[in-house]
Amino acid sequence: MAEFKKVLIANRGEIALRVIRTLREMGIRSVAIYSEADRSSTHVSAADEAVCIGPAPAGQSYLNQAAILSAAKITGADAVHPGYGFLSENAAFSKAVSEAGIVFIGPPPSAIQSLGYKSTARELAIRSGVPVTPGSKGLVSKDFEKAAQAVGYPIMIKAAAGGGGKGMRIARSEGELMHQMHMAQSEAKAGFGDDSVYFERYVERPRHVEIQFAADSHGNVAAFPERDCSMQRRHQKLVEESPSPGVNKALRQRLAASAIKLVKASGYCGVGTVEFLMTQEDEFYFMEVNTRLQVEHPVTELVTGMDLVREQLLIAQGGALSRKGESTLEVNGHCIEHRINAENPDANFAPSPGTVLSWTPPGGPGIRLDSHVYAGYTIPSYYDSLIAKLIVWAPDRNSALARSRRALSEFQVSGINTTIPFHLKILENKDFIAGRADTGTLLRMTEAPQPAQKEAAPCA
Repeated sequence: MAEFKKVLIANRGEIALRVIRTLREMGIRSVAIYSEADRSSTHVSAADEAVCIGPAPAGQSYLNQAAILSAAKITGADAVHPGYGFLSENAAFSKAVSEAGIVFIGPPPSAIQSLGYKSTARELAIRSGVPVTPGSKGLVSKDFEKAAQAVGYPIMIKAAAGGGGKGMRIARSEGELMHQMHMAQSEAKAGFGDDSVYFERYVERPRHVEIQFAADSHGNVAAFPERDCSMQRRHQKLVEESPSPGVNKALRQRLAASAIKLVKASGYCGVGTVEFLMTQEDEFYFMEVNTRLQVEHPVTELVTGMDLVREQLLIAQGGALSRKGESTLEVNGHCIEHRINAENPDANFAPSPGTVLSWTPPGGPGIRLDSHVYAGYTIPSYYDSLIAKLIVWAPDRNSALARSRRALSEFQVSGINTTIPFHLKILENKDFIAGRADTGTLLRMTEAPQPAQKEAAPCA
């Protein structure tokens, strides 16, 4: 196994810092890249070396493949870790890194192409015998009404090159079809440079569950306990937990078996996630594959005791998985992750960039905080608004809910708006507390406020 001596992280913020920490534990030197807007970011000072790759806009910095490759060559990096977002699922970037004689810490370009492109991933799932929702036969570029009728309303219009909930629209009738399709295509073109779409039957009130997996170059594939990501707004996940309150041991094994079949059929090597929609009757359907590390990977780490970044590095060096077999589905306790964003929930979640005046994070048993923010840090307006991930572990779900309430109440930030108050409201939602949340729970919660709590009787 060829061990890395130096790795460049082609990302920013908390995920760059997360990777740097594992590199340091493994004795591997780290190289950070940063835009002019990120000079004061924690990931820059935490790395062994740092290279400025361009102006603030992502297109001129974190998406500038030539600049990133130049930084890797100049610093003598053996490998590039893409983090998530930006170029993490870009097959052309993966190929360019490899052609430069540098290891891309992720799947090969062919796997990114076949699984990262939603429509081809769906076709591979069908060939692999993985359940899929009824849908169009490939991309839809003409005869839209006819294709929609064949699938059956309501339909989900999906961007073939999409991800992160972008380029997805629901059409409940023929009268809505063209408007929603144009909206999906416009969003897909702006976000991915590709307005190709396909149709799927829309599943009403599903859970969103996903299986984290890892595959090495020796033919080993491991699947880990599912994460429930049903609490989402506009297809953006806000809360994730493992195990899912709606999944039992037998269903967990079925989900894992489907994920493994798909991964083996694709020739995948690396860490990734297979996402499913699950009906109220516990039937599940393949949705997509994320060919990268997920934002919510710490949830899996805390219920399995694994370091998934370390697994990525071992696999990329040609090593074998550190854990194999049925033991990978064992669950230790319960974990909940709250994504904390610099947004104003009272103003339709408008971004709230600016200078953080005070920053008092929570602590105590079972608390992990992944963040690059500190008092005095100025949050740029150019990037995603995620500023922290509060990850809470406890022996069981009720204890994890109580610990989440305590930790969120301790978490004090001033100078900017955050979604901390909204997460406290989520913890009051009766469906979430009962473990029966679906992907529409947050929408119903924001449209119709929860019943007011009874006031406590005054002290005598």
